[in-house]
Amino acid sequence: MVQLTLPKNSRIRTGKTWPKPAGASNLRKFSVYRWNPDDGENPRVDTYFVDMDTCGPMVLDALIKIKNEIDPTLTFRRSCREGICGSCAMNIDGINTLACTYGMDEIKGDVKIYPLPHMPVIKDLIPDLTHFYAQHASIMPWLETKTAAPAKEWKQSIEDRKKLDGHYECIMCACCSTSCPSYWWNGDRYLGPAALLHAYRWINDSRDEATPERLDELEDPFKLYRCHTIMNCAKTCPKGLNPAKAISEIKKMMVERAV
Repeated sequence: MVQLTLPKNSRIRTGKTWPKPAGASNLRKFSVYRWNPDDGENPRVDTYFVDMDTCGPMVLDALIKIKNEIDPTLTFRRSCREGICGSCAMNIDGINTLACTYGMDEIKGDVKIYPLPHMPVIKDLIPDLTHFYAQHASIMPWLETKTAAPAKEWKQSIEDRKKLDGHYECIMCACCSTSCPSYWWNGDRYLGPAALLHAYRWINDSRDEATPERLDELEDPFKLYRCHTIMNCAKTCPKGLNPAKAISEIKKMMVERAV
């Protein structure tokens, strides 16, 4: 009989509650996931109190304040602070989103922060995206041509350029893929919303000359067809993109070329 048990050290425990800042009257409570692979301990949730009168409006502002003024061991990724790099993707208040663009006024009550779900954790709020990036690389995210290169550039009409809107804007934050149940259970073989959105971006590029090869590579029971149009990807995308629609367009192209 198969015994279903949690992996060792996976049960989350209650962590440390840090002191409230002295003299602060406008406090906000933050519950933050913590895990250090070096100490052999179970993950925990630490509690912090932030003085909102001296803090910026975004969740990332609060995390930076916690790290700078309360607990320097707190670990997370961040870079641009403008919703461009995708580094600070995490699960905030039950939603996969970017900490730099998610306002604390959008959250009712205490702020609960966890790493992106169903991903290996490197430390605290940092997920291991090695496999995610490898899947992105597998769809050949570059222009493939067979004809001789033009003297200046590969030209594209305004109409063809518009076909790329809603696809090229993806910042590879992984919010969509980590919100997808199909990716949770089959992430080793299913490419996931982000990689497939990028795949369609190049399939749909009028300058690309490798569409048949790209479709051949995706013709697989798992790589493409594990998408069941649950739509979590479109709901959670911080850039307002719709990977599910792109995936459905690829499926449509598969059917059309088989006729």
